[in-house]
Parts: sequence; C-alpha cells; structure tokens
Amino acid sequence: MTSVDPVRFGEGGDAAVLLRRLELTVRRRLDGLLQGDHLGLVPGSGTEAGDSRTYHPGDDVRRMDWFVTARTQTPHVRETIADRELETWVVLDLSASLDFGTAACEKRDLAIAGLAAVGHLTVRDGNRLGAVVTTGERVDRYPALPGRLAADRMLRQVVQTPRAQGGRRGDLAAALESLRRPPRRRGLVCVVSDFLGDPDWEQPLRGLSVRHEVLAVEVVDPRELELADVGLLTVVDPETGQTLEVPTGNEEVRRRFAAGAAAQRAQIARTLRRLGAGHLQLRTDRDWVSDVARFVADRRRAGVGGASR
Repeated sequence: MTSVDPVRFGEGGDAAVLLRRLELTVRRRLDGLLQGDHLGLVPGSGTEAGDSRTYHPGDDVRRMDWFVTARTQTPHVRETIADRELETWVVLDLSASLDFGTAACEKRDLAIAGLAAVGHLTVRDGNRLGAVVTTGERVDRYPALPGRLAADRMLRQVVQTPRAQGGRRGDLAAALESLRRPPRRRGLVCVVSDFLGDPDWEQPLRGLSVRHEVLAVEVVDPRELELADVGLLTVVDPETGQTLEVPTGNEEVRRRFAAGAAAQRAQIARTLRRLGAGHLQLRTDRDWVSDVARFVADRRRAGVGGASR
C-alpha cells in the first residue's frame, strides 16, 4: 500500500519546517517530469500581437497591419512576441468547507500542497507564478513573479492566511472573475478547490478557458464520499452553520448518501470536461504526490503536452 505524505500546517508546528519538508517531498518526487521546452508555448515568432513597424522587402505579407497601413498610407507589418515564458495563475479556495479532514490531513493543507506542486512544475526558465486566495471573508492577490524565491515567499504567506469564520460562504466565482479583467497574456490558470456549493464558478471558468489553459484540482476527503457506521452522527455545514443529525447505523441512509455524493462528483467532472479543463483529483487518504506525477505523465503520453500540464 502506498504511503500518504502528510501535510499538516494547522497543528501548531513550525510552518517554515513544514514548508521545507513539503518542498523536499515535491522536488524529490516530481523533479524531472517537465524538463525541456514548453510544448504548448513554442518559442519562435510567437502569437501575441506586438507593435507595428514599417514594411521592408522580404517581410511576410501575412503579417501586414492593414489598419495602420490605411491610416498612415505607408505599408506596416505587425510584429509578434515570442511565447518564451509561461505565466501561471492559481486560484486557491481556502473557504470554511476546506477546514475539514478525516484522513492524513485537512483539505486546506492538501490545497496548499497542490499550490506548491503547481509552482514547482511551472516556475523555471523565467516563468511567472501568481495567485488569488479566497476564504469568503477576504481575497488576497499575489502578483505573478518569476523565480523560485518569489514562489517560496508567496507560499509562506499563503500558509499564514487566517481561517474563515464558520457560517461564511466562499466566493470562488468572484476570485475567478478577477482574473478576467484586465485581460492577460495567454497562460495557465489552475483552480484548487473542493467545488462544493453552488456551481456559480462555471461561467467565469468558461470565460477563462477561452483564452487560457485551465487545470482544475479537486480536493476531496473520503468522508465526503461515504459515511462510516458510527451511530448517530451530528454534522455541521461550516459555510452555513446548519446542523443535522444523521443515523449512520442505517444502511439505507449510508447507501443514499454515497449515491448522492457520487452523482455530485460526477456532475463536477462533467462540467469541467465540458469546459475543456484538465481535471486532477487529490484525496486526503491517498498519496497526493503520486497522483500529481501520474496525472502529468498521462497528459504527456496523451500528447496534450506543454509545461502547463
């Protein structure tokens, strides 16, 4: 049985030590997965529009800038910017529903570990990493900066994000919408969340997928998929404060709960697939580093390629 790498930032330990241990785990087991050029962002003439300049004999006529030519009455061509760097934005959901875990760690810890893995796989060769962290009470924005040091500094700040008070819903849709304006150069948008609650995130995610590659990292705890037989169980919705008593000793109740949870997760998967997003599921009772490595390897073998994968 594969061991699970525990990541527990909320146990009162030294956050710096825990982050260092997480960094060593990620680098030791994920390093080497993405060596080489970005297959999806090929260096060369590029596709991003740049400035116009006067036409010179031998220039590619397909790059003629007809608007500037008509305005100045002098032939102009449009230059393009080479796609040599990847800009990655991570939308990290740390709402109250992620302050839950019954296995190796809480979902919150696993979400932060997912951010660390994305940073390790993308921050190299001048690539930039930024993040929008939402808790339902606050939204923290970290600008996209290049380099490993900037990524490590951002991760340390994210770990210190205060937990949301109970009874406050997260606002993943607003965090996603904040990445759409102003428009950014094409890159990768990674969304780390449990995707529970109202699916109001679908519309802004569809808008982002038009311009960017999108990767959705779904964080799951096993008790959200099936109930254990522990008698009368009192459960509390952390984002609404609603309390419910569940007779888990009833086999029919457990069966209906598992069926409903499976249908909910299947609907989330269908929605992400319809939006063209990559879908990676991380569970608190599994070896999450192996799941990340398997996901990356499968994408490369499938030929969907690119460092963003």
